[in-house]
Parts: sequence; structure tokens; C-alpha cells
Amino acid sequence: MSEKKVEYLELVYDLIFVYIIGRNNSLLLHVDGGFVNGSVYLAYILSSLAVIQIWNFSTYYTNIFGRNRVRDHVFMFVNMYLLYYIGEGTRLHWERFQNQYHVAWALILINIGIQFLLERREQKSPEELRTINGMCKVLFGEAALILAAIPIFNATGVQLAGVAVLCGIAGTWFIAGKVRQTNVDFMHLSERAMLFVVFTFGEMIIALASYFEGELDFSSIYFSAMCFLIVVGLFLCYEMLYDHIVDREKETTGLGYMMIHIFLVFGMNNLTTALEFMQDEKIRLMPKTLMLIGSFLLVFGCMFALMAFAKEERRCCRRSLAPVLVLTILFVISMLLMRERMYVNILITVVYVFFVFFTIRKTAKS
Repeated sequence: MSEKKVEYLELVYDLIFVYIIGRNNSLLLHVDGGFVNGSVYLAYILSSLAVIQIWNFSTYYTNIFGRNRVRDHVFMFVNMYLLYYIGEGTRLHWERFQNQYHVAWALILINIGIQFLLERREQKSPEELRTINGMCKVLFGEAALILAAIPIFNATGVQLAGVAVLCGIAGTWFIAGKVRQTNVDFMHLSERAMLFVVFTFGEMIIALASYFEGELDFSSIYFSAMCFLIVVGLFLCYEMLYDHIVDREKETTGLGYMMIHIFLVFGMNNLTTALEFMQDEKIRLMPKTLMLIGSFLLVFGCMFALMAFAKEERRCCRRSLAPVLVLTILFVISMLLMRERMYVNILITVVYVFFVFFTIRKTAKS
């Protein structure tokens, strides 16, 4: 099978998610009592996972069955239109907008599900039909849960959106275990995932601009430089993985790779906000330190999970992971102990990020 190229429309489609990511991250800018309100943070988690999951489903369909047809264009434009309603419904007082959010969310999943259904007439391979049937069950099942959540919330105030997201994730894992061979073009799929990560880095770069505000003195230069190095280190880590370690010609269903990227992008979004919080004196020290630590653990955990898709000669061995694990433990302890000494705290973070980078680089060059 010839390599599938990333189409121009796919890049335009991905741009709408840049807007959605910004809307999701804006939820965390509303601080209550020194940190983000619990219900707002829960809404942020659910909305972030839901949107990244939508991208995951649509990208997976495009990779296997997309042929840059008029039909593909129409379905993609419909999703882009509906995503604006999701973005508009992503607000601090999300309860007032949950009806439009849920309806748009469900319609997007149904839209993608219909695309898979239409392929049943054209596909004859048992494996491809198994993939179509499995994805239809996940998409229509999750959409049904989302639509059912509307009257339940209006009547009882109980929010079931989280159940829908978790069922979608569990269903996708189940399908990944059942499907052994598909027509996935892993080179195209990994490139789309990389581009989404790059867009997420774009949000991080925008957030970094806040470190350059105010008077130009040693403190502002120091913290802006340290924060810039953190972002650079993270970028180099992912670049090394994508360019030198991941086997982009690997035969795989691709579902596991995409699932890891759901949590990778989610972790990066959390990290973007955590970096903004670190210089905000209104945020309590312990919560923002824990958020930063948790974000790094999730991001690097996902990056090392991607090594399951490494080239045979680049397989990461236990000896290379052991130093990272030891340093991660030291990083967590040091961050908690030094949370009141921000000059030291941010330096420790830079050292940790670049230690991980050089470990990944060593694996790539071995």
C-alpha cells in the first residue's frame, strides 16, 4: 500500500482543535481560594478528553478509509461546524451550556459512525469489517450515553459525561485487542499525531509569553529563560522519539498509539497551565507544585509508553529506564521540599527535563 499523505483539509481540520484547546485551558484560569475549583477542574478534564477523543476517532477513520473525496470533505466540515458549539459551551458555568455541548458532541460521534457504516458496502476484508463493526459500536454507544446524560442531568443534576468518555476509551482498548490486522498507514497516523502535538506545543509557547511581561530584571530574565528551556527540552524529547525511535513503518492497528497520544496531549495541556500557575502568587504553593509534578509524570510516562512502537534496534531496555525512574523520584521529593524556593524549584525542573532528553537521545543513538 502506498503511503497516505496528510491532506491540506486535515491540517485545516486540526486547526479547529487549537481553538478548542484554548477554550479548555481557559477554564483553569478561574481561581477560587488559591486554586481551581474542583467542579471546574473536573469539567476541564472531561471536556479535554472528550475533544481529544473526537480528534482520535476522526483521524483513525481518515487514515483507514479516507480518500479525499467530496463525501469525506462534507463530513469533516460538518464536524468542524459542530465543534464551534462545543467551544462555545466550554465555559466556567458549563451547566448553562451543557445541552448544546452534549448534543454537538453526540452528533459529531454519530457523524463519524455514519462514515464507518458507509464503508461496509465497499469493504470485503473480514478484518476491516471487524474494525468497522467495533468502531460503530463504540461511537454510537458513546453517543447514546451522551444523549441520555442530558435528561438525567436536567432532572437530577447528576453528570454522566465522564461515564461516556470512559466507555469510549475502554471500548477503543477492547477493539485494539480484538483487531490484529488493519489497513492502517502508520506513517500517516504517526504524522497526524505529531502535528497535533505540535499544535499543543503552540499553546504552550503562547503561555510562555506571560514570563516575559513586567520589568526587565534578573528575576524576570532568569524565570523566562528557565521556562523557555523547559519547553525546549520537552520539544526535543518528543522530536527525538518521533524522528529516531518510533518505527513509522511498523505493522500495527494504530489504536494503542493514538490512545497514548490522548493522554499525552492532555498531560501537555495540564503542563501548560501548571507553568502559568508557577509564577502566579494567587495560586497556593502545594496545589500548583503537585499539578506541575503530576503533569510531568503523565507527559513523560506517555512518551516512554510510545517506545512500545520503537524500531527493533531502538528498543528501550530496563537499564536505560532505571536512571529515569530514580531521578523522577528525586525530582518529586525535591520539588515538594523546595516548593517555597522558586529559583531552585524551576532549576530542578530544567535539569530533570534535560536528563530525560539525554536518556531518550542515548536510546535513539544506541
